[in-house]
Amino acid sequence: MKAKNCLIFGGSGQIGRNLIRKLTKNNYKVTVVTRNIHQKSYIIKTQANAGYINIVEANIFEEKKIRNLFKKTDICINLIGILYEQGKGNTFKNIHTIFPTILAKLSKEYNLEHFIHLSALGINEAKDSEYANSKLEGEIQILKNFPLATILRPSIVYSVDDNFSTNFMTLLNRLPIFPLYYNGDTKFAPIHCSDLTDIIYHVISKNVNSNIIECVGPEIISFKEILEKLLILIGKKRILIPLPLTIAKISAGVFGLMPKPLLTTDQLRLLKYDNVLSGKYKSNSEIGLPSRKYFDVEVKKYCFMWREGGQFSTEKYQSNKDFKNKSSLN
Repeated sequence: MKAKNCLIFGGSGQIGRNLIRKLTKNNYKVTVVTRNIHQKSYIIKTQANAGYINIVEANIFEEKKIRNLFKKTDICINLIGILYEQGKGNTFKNIHTIFPTILAKLSKEYNLEHFIHLSALGINEAKDSEYANSKLEGEIQILKNFPLATILRPSIVYSVDDNFSTNFMTLLNRLPIFPLYYNGDTKFAPIHCSDLTDIIYHVISKNVNSNIIECVGPEIISFKEILEKLLILIGKKRILIPLPLTIAKISAGVFGLMPKPLLTTDQLRLLKYDNVLSGKYKSNSEIGLPSRKYFDVEVKKYCFMWREGGQFSTEKYQSNKDFKNKSSLN
């Protein structure tokens, strides 16, 4: 059978790298678009055998160059997203709305088999978030221009290469006191990166046509519980303090001024809303691919980097029951 060609935008991130390995191992040829081939290609090249991967340097808004790539493509996958705006075109509207709309139009024009777009869970409820609104408008434009598209809405995605669990372990390792926004009650359904890439591969290989699929892990965990699990994993005791909303807004405003913000006012707004299944759309379980990886079990595999003694740390936990039986570290 002739190998199908996949065009991937956002291939150098944690999801992209896992997906490239999954696709190429299963006889798909992949073209990855990157803004800086000198900075990113050395990472991307190592994800697949020669002959199965092609790297193209292009600005995502160079429509003429992007258009040429669609001529030899069967499937387009968009993994590009930002958590905060940085100016110079790197805005929520450009990245989450305008660019996906361009891809959807090209997918329709060149009669692609599939266009898969990665969105985010909970964006319907977060009406006061610019991030959420740009994602939602992007979805509307995609389905308007290419009705056969599949939109995946994952909860928090984590792995050893993420900016979620690793950042929090770094902060918890350094700070004696850690703030709890909205009392730490916001609920998440974290999904491991490999579970998410399995879902994407399943959609492609089984030709699943379902406009919106919500992708979640096997458990629901509050923000406070996530921090407590991470503290247990890195062997630290920290004070978790609920932060009044007024102070939280001031701190988010200050953090938002940093080159790589720890928290922005828009992200603070997002934290008001639970990041779990809405029940309005199909879930990954309903398409036959439930997630099986639990948060603390997976993070345990790489948390040693934040423990005293690192990989030589002598403190070990015998089973997942140890995590569940640990009392609060407040």
